[in-house]
Amino acid sequence: MKNYSASIDSVESFSTKDGPGIRSVIFFNGCKLRCLFCHNPETWLKKENNITVEELYKKILRFKPYYNKNGGVTFSGGEPLLHKDFIIELSKLLKKENINIALDTAGVGIGNYEEILNYIDLVILDIKDYRNLEYEKITNYKIDEFNKFKKILNESNKNVWIRQVIVPGINDNIEYILGLKEYLKTIKNIKKTELLPYHNMAIEKYKKLNIEYKLKDVEQMDIEKCKKLEEILNQM
Repeated sequence: MKNYSASIDSVESFSTKDGPGIRSVIFFNGCKLRCLFCHNPETWLKKENNITVEELYKKILRFKPYYNKNGGVTFSGGEPLLHKDFIIELSKLLKKENINIALDTAGVGIGNYEEILNYIDLVILDIKDYRNLEYEKITNYKIDEFNKFKKILNESNKNVWIRQVIVPGINDNIEYILGLKEYLKTIKNIKKTELLPYHNMAIEKYKKLNIEYKLKDVEQMDIEKCKKLEEILNQM
């Protein structure tokens, strides 16, 4: 085993929102994107490494009895794909224990996607925008790397859950949802699609970090309207 180390923001032990069943969620530090609606700006920077593969593996094993058949581990962030070597080595160990692995990602890492996906059971794919120019406006990053990951994901035939944040004045309209519906036909093996209503609960985090919050004048997304848009998206 190569005992790589990584920068971890936190570990959530008993999540039921980040994949099927009860899960341990590993929040990695570091992300290339600067999304307008990001609610975890504290994970943007790839800080000093603070845990090794072996240390995290031992920590995860303590929670294995709670996973049962459906639960497991979810790599999240930040962007877990920035820690490719760490994830691969940790995943090898987890697979020896038959632990289910989910990857919660925006699809913008530093390559080696084929090998990473070999160990992944479920990809929770965060769609920022399917339109090239709007994607760049929202993330401050070009869509090319995401497209590269999407191609390799399709070739892997892994199961996929889709998540999309819905923001008033940006994508909370029927036209966008119908376009998204067509776009999702280009992604294989989608098992679930969720629209997440935008909220502004991260404003205080931005203040503490002295980062400008660019959506400070945008109201929170109406939850009922978001549900109706999700119904339209999921209609056959």
